[in-house]
This record gives sequence, structure tokens and C-alpha cells, in this order.
Amino acid sequence: MCGGRGTRLDSDVEKPLYQIGGRPMLDRVRGALADSHIEAVSHVVSSHTLQTRDHLDHDVIEAPGDGYVADLQYALERSDPPILTVATDLPLLDGAAVDRVLDRHDTGSLTVAVPAACKRRLGVSIGTTMAVDGETVAPSGINIVAEDGEDETIVIDDERFAVNVNHPSDAAVAEALLQ
Repeated sequence: MCGGRGTRLDSDVEKPLYQIGGRPMLDRVRGALADSHIEAVSHVVSSHTLQTRDHLDHDVIEAPGDGYVADLQYALERSDPPILTVATDLPLLDGAAVDRVLDRHDTGSLTVAVPAACKRRLGVSIGTTMAVDGETVAPSGINIVAEDGEDETIVIDDERFAVNVNHPSDAAVAEALLQ
């Protein structure tokens, strides 16, 4: 998912092209997927990310740009489940982390969440939260969407899933953790 403008980053570049450690976040996530057991990747862009679309060389789905959920739904309607969805703002993701999610999937959809306490400990922003087994958690930005089976939420206390870069302060944390 690479269709967001990144207005909260207060940058002149689109969010997927925002650099962490000298590389666009999009390229970092693409590298993680390439280093995982994923066999095929499609990039969901929008009218808000024309430079990102130009940065990509293939496998692009052009969504309407009506927001993350609407664009995700648009892409899902054009794909065959199960589908791993990954937000571009996870620059610490690596192949082993992606495979950890894939290994946890059996059937149904899988939501990966991180403890809100982990995000607070790291000093990164916390958006949406929910309760899982009495613990306050935040969606990580990586999920598996399937048509059949029971839906499951797993909680992983791991900085690779916890650092979503939405603000300059989040970018600073990601930069520090890459050192």
C-alpha cells in the first residue's frame, strides 16, 4: 500500500518516497518482501502518489485515492486471496519479520498488532488502538486478508512492526534504530 501523501510528515516528497537511512521507505519494504517467501508483489498507488508510480517499474494497481481503507478494498477486489497487505511506512521491516507473519497464518484473515506499550517505549506515534485479551494494541500495518476461515489477531512485541513513520519524530526513531 503506497498511495498516501504523507502530509503529517511535512515533507516535499510523497510518503512512500520519504527516505529513512538514505533509502525511500517503499524500497525498504520492497526489499523486505523480496527477502521473504512472498512470490508476487503488487503496488497500490493513487492519484496522490504520481512520483511513486513513476518510481515503480511494474505490478502497479492504481486505486482511486479515497483513503487507505477504500484503496485497500479496491486492490483486494482485483486480487486473489489470501493476500499479504503491507503499508509503505514500515521501514524497519525485513524478510524474517514478513516470514514470521506468513508462518503464523493458517486460514482466515490475520491482523498483526503491536502493544501500545511497545510504541510508547520506542517513542513513536500511536494512532488507532484496540483491545486484545485485555491489552491495548495498535494495528501494525501488515495483515493477511483471506476469504474463508476464522479471523485472528496476533500481537507481536517487535520494533520492526511497531515503527510506522507518520511524523518527523517517527522518522527520527526509525533512523536511530537503523544505526
